[in-house]
Amino acid sequence: MKKIGFLILSIVFLTNSYGQITKKGHTNENKFKQMYDLLATPNEQHNASGAPGKGYTQQKVDYKIDITLDDEKQKISGEETITYHNNSADKLEFLWVQLDQNMRAKDSKTPDINPTKIPEKLRKDRFEKSYVQEPFDGGFNIMSVTNIDGSPLSYTINQTMMRINLVKPLASGEKFKFNIKWWYNINNHREDGGRSGYEHFPEDGNNNYVIAQFYPRLCVYDNVEGWQNDQFWGRSEFALEFGDFTVNITVPEDHMLGATGVLLNEKEVLSKTELQRLALAKKSFDNPVVIRTQEEATKIEKSRAKKTKTWKFFAENVRDYAFATSRKFIWDGMAVDINGKTVMAYSLYSKEANPLYGDHSTRAVAQTLKTYSQYTFDYPYHKAISVDGQMGMEYPQICFNPGRPNPDGTYSDRVKYTMIKVTIHEVGHNFFPMIVNSDERQWTWMDEGLNSYLEMLAELAYDPNFPMSRGLPKNIVNYMSGDQSKIAPIMSKGDNVYSFGNNAYGKPATGLWMLRETIMGKELFDHAFKTYAQRWMFKHPTPEDFFRTMEDASGVDLDWFWRGWFFTTDVTDIGVKGVKKFYSSSNSDDTVSFIEDTTDGLGYATNHSKYHYEITYEKPGGLVMPIIVEFTYKDGTKERKTYPAQIWRYTDDEVTKVFSSSKQIESIVVDPDLETADVDTSNNSFPREKSDKFDKFKKDIKG
Repeated sequence: MKKIGFLILSIVFLTNSYGQITKKGHTNENKFKQMYDLLATPNEQHNASGAPGKGYTQQKVDYKIDITLDDEKQKISGEETITYHNNSADKLEFLWVQLDQNMRAKDSKTPDINPTKIPEKLRKDRFEKSYVQEPFDGGFNIMSVTNIDGSPLSYTINQTMMRINLVKPLASGEKFKFNIKWWYNINNHREDGGRSGYEHFPEDGNNNYVIAQFYPRLCVYDNVEGWQNDQFWGRSEFALEFGDFTVNITVPEDHMLGATGVLLNEKEVLSKTELQRLALAKKSFDNPVVIRTQEEATKIEKSRAKKTKTWKFFAENVRDYAFATSRKFIWDGMAVDINGKTVMAYSLYSKEANPLYGDHSTRAVAQTLKTYSQYTFDYPYHKAISVDGQMGMEYPQICFNPGRPNPDGTYSDRVKYTMIKVTIHEVGHNFFPMIVNSDERQWTWMDEGLNSYLEMLAELAYDPNFPMSRGLPKNIVNYMSGDQSKIAPIMSKGDNVYSFGNNAYGKPATGLWMLRETIMGKELFDHAFKTYAQRWMFKHPTPEDFFRTMEDASGVDLDWFWRGWFFTTDVTDIGVKGVKKFYSSSNSDDTVSFIEDTTDGLGYATNHSKYHYEITYEKPGGLVMPIIVEFTYKDGTKERKTYPAQIWRYTDDEVTKVFSSSKQIESIVVDPDLETADVDTSNNSFPREKSDKFDKFKKDIKG
């Protein structure tokens, strides 16, 4: 990319109905024009190379939180002291706080933004839930907001956002401390949905709690958006600041608990036996060590402790906090070597999730940490936990995942691979966005898409035959070739797209896979991707930072790719329009004549030492892509030729290339390995009857 862009005007000369020459201009619509019209202008915080600039700053927010979980009433109460550090150059007149639980308040506007219809038939329980029962009484109950001295602090609640009204502006370099006291009713996430909550087990009367978004937390303030205070409607996730967390969690005495941060009082909350097993786990790099067994957990879940205990944690430089707790939890763990540093992989799960979790959960955590560290940066935290939470959701150092075996303990490959896939994905979010801290509320693809790409590499490392359902080019074809009125560009806000999974996860991951495997090559792509990850560790990158860094670190101009794949809903469709055959004949005047051979097929009427083919490639699709061609010769051998995407720089419809060979060609196939997400393979083969492979492919993807 260049720092200065020019609008290029082409002048064409036309003849009007009176025979006069007229001049008519048009703007530059070339697919390879630079992206000055789409990208934000570089500045001192986000420079032209895609790196943080010399003026880059970001805020810091520290939390001291004391919370109590009431297992009888499914209620959380908490008090927190927040220290806000204004590291920006600006004076702040107020602070914005996120109140995500208010999405579940009785007066929430979230249900009102979604269209509804009355169905012809409805299951009775669904009918009662939708039309008879009172809505769940969720949402934060703010008991007080005070200054550090206890005096009242003015605030205004706007749905899922709360404005803290400062008495005087907070100057650059200053910090402000204040307190919030609150409580809320915990939702049953298995019945009511949600990214946190509890699961009830009627057989034994217990609850598994996976708790997040449980405390009022500060919004991001930066030079790109100012305050990122968009409402939380339930889909697009969070923009958060880094800080230090000191958290005390009080739960029933017989609960096992896992959370973000270093456990400070192990000897107070763990038994001697558990401490001994934990010590063994920290030395076991090959197999998980069970720290609390299924037999022990099953015995504990039959009782009800009346006393409580408090788990104390400290988490340094994290952007969020979450925990999971239950008397049902089995606990296992193993050590992971990350370039000489020991990191712990843990799992917490109920007996209902065993043996699936015991067989695969902690191993999947370990593999994720290894693979992601290889392609980005060494995992900087001391642990990562996978919890049997029966959803897919991620937080720093802890995530909640699905997957349960049959009652007899057996499980299918489908259940196994789904559980491993989600576990890898959610643990992978520790890297994007928990460390490379993009704005999920605005650009969902920057965490989901990049993470889904890396997830593919971790899946293949876990099992070379892993059945990948998302990310391969052939898997995105049905979506991209679908109803254009239901498709949005990747560069769209997640709340506003129809097919969220394909838009935010599948298509971005496919794009990165294509860049690595087909367009850039592994070496250039891997270096550039790692450069981006390391530049923006513990910082707030924008899409421009990603696009610019990938070009800056690879020396490859990718504006054509970003523009087409990320900013439009264009599709790939490249095929063979026609082939002309020629053979050469030397003339007496030291020239060579090329004589067209009009016999049927790609063979020749007579044998010649050299065969020449004038091949016209068509491009009905809007996307430009490399032309990957496989030639099959009469003797059964094959040869491949790849033309870079820039072959389309002069024309957007068709291009003709001459291919010469000492062998006769039997057939020609474009994109033989389905690398470019071509939506119509009926024109990919010449002669047309050689398209059996693609007919089978089309049946496979539709199935």
